[in-house]
Amino acid sequence: MTSATESHGFMPDQTGKIPAYQNAPVDELPSPGDRTDVFSPLGEWDAQPAPASAAAGAALAAPRRRGRVALIVALSVLAALVVLALGYFFGARWYFQDKAVPGVTFGGQSVMGKTAAELKNTVDAAIAQSVITVNDDSGKKAKASLGDLGVQVDVNATVSNILDAKSGSDFTRLNPFSHQSVALAAKSDKLAASAYLTKTFIAESDRAVPSTIAFDGNAGQFNVMQGKDGKAPVAAPVNKAVDAMIAAPGQPTAVAVTYSDVNMPIPVANAQQAADQANQRLANTITINNGNAKSFDIPATAVASWIKPTGDPAAGTIAVSYDKAAISAYMAKELPAQLNQEKVTQEDIVNDAGVVLTTKTPGVDGVAVKNTDAVAQQVVQALDAGKPATLQAEADVTKYDTKQVKPEYRIVVDKTSQTATVYHNDTPVKTFLVCTGRSGNHETDSGTFFVYLKYASQDMRGLNDDGSHYLSPGVKWVSYFNGGEGFHTADWNYGGIASGNPSNNGSHGCVNMYEQDAQWIYDNCPEGTVVQVVGAQPSGAVR
Repeated sequence: MTSATESHGFMPDQTGKIPAYQNAPVDELPSPGDRTDVFSPLGEWDAQPAPASAAAGAALAAPRRRGRVALIVALSVLAALVVLALGYFFGARWYFQDKAVPGVTFGGQSVMGKTAAELKNTVDAAIAQSVITVNDDSGKKAKASLGDLGVQVDVNATVSNILDAKSGSDFTRLNPFSHQSVALAAKSDKLAASAYLTKTFIAESDRAVPSTIAFDGNAGQFNVMQGKDGKAPVAAPVNKAVDAMIAAPGQPTAVAVTYSDVNMPIPVANAQQAADQANQRLANTITINNGNAKSFDIPATAVASWIKPTGDPAAGTIAVSYDKAAISAYMAKELPAQLNQEKVTQEDIVNDAGVVLTTKTPGVDGVAVKNTDAVAQQVVQALDAGKPATLQAEADVTKYDTKQVKPEYRIVVDKTSQTATVYHNDTPVKTFLVCTGRSGNHETDSGTFFVYLKYASQDMRGLNDDGSHYLSPGVKWVSYFNGGEGFHTADWNYGGIASGNPSNNGSHGCVNMYEQDAQWIYDNCPEGTVVQVVGAQPSGAVR
């Protein structure tokens, strides 16, 4: 008969005893589906099958621990990679802020990490190495540089293009798996290339010469230089090699050239159209101002120096283009020289009440032009449009300040009474008899002025009403206050001074005085003394 222990499959524990519950009635025993709650190290309660023994429980826990460790390791590695990626991103963004970024090539070579100065050396070296060996079937050979073949390279623009390559988001720029090749910033001139090949390989008497244009400084205009029929190089292979060299500079190459008999490569009529277009540009005035007080017109000779005829002998055409580098250089030099202003403090003459009597020195804003390349671009646009233009240069402006000065002396010239009264701090101290400018074209101007120039003795010259010249040598004690008008001794007009009659005896605008009176003003009224001319011109003597 089977025992209860055997019937239930219970085994003694390590002490040899059967667990108490193993003797329990069958309906009280745990069912095989019952589970024991096990606390996970990850912080969760996992429902796990109840282990049949301690060894069995350990066997089940080991794989779980290994799985959790693997998960922790994986997450740690991922976090480390994220940190490394972020470190690379921010570090690279700082490092490459002024350098060529990863993935940029020039002339087939990586330029990653190079600064502007280093890139300039790289570009210069690539240009120097960009040599095209040209030969013909007769054995003639020539090594031509890009400059020989009419290519104008802008080194600074090329460097800027390299530094700006892969523009866009920082991720795009710094992605080392994204690539961009940068070409030379250059402009080719097929007419110049053809001229070089013609001069190098064809005798002068046999050459076909395209018509072109040239500036005549004496006539101040472009004239047509007529070409002729003859032999011409078939320049297409050379032009193709030039284009390839611009795209990927630095690798010497060789190309063969052939010849053909041709009519005048560029007809006179086409050259005349280009000359007319160039002369129209010379006739259109381009004015540049600083937005303040200064402006200047670009001279026609400067414009003429920027105009470059660009011909294509194969197409028989010639067009007018402009040397942008030369325009930029001109603006960088001339705009500051022509438009910068030194700040000048305004000096106002005031009375005791602070009322401005006159401005002795007008104020001038300080102006310093900037961003001359922007003006150069506008000039190119104006030339392209073929119309006159008025342009304003960008500038930093410093507003002038104002200083008020109260003069110690003030002179009031009264034309009605034909007197001059001197005030010291608004107190009258002297009154002099005078004779002001003659009625008609020579009347002394009314208004407020100030003494600005003095001479102890001066030869005075001028025109009489009949157009003849007069000379008054050795005029004494001259104090000018309004252009050519001033106080001075007039011993030839003492009668007019005595009678106060400017109708017939007056001067050519000056205030005639007795010698001792003119000397007193000269000695006591310094430059800056206010002069107020008031009253009405009398019709005759007032004394």
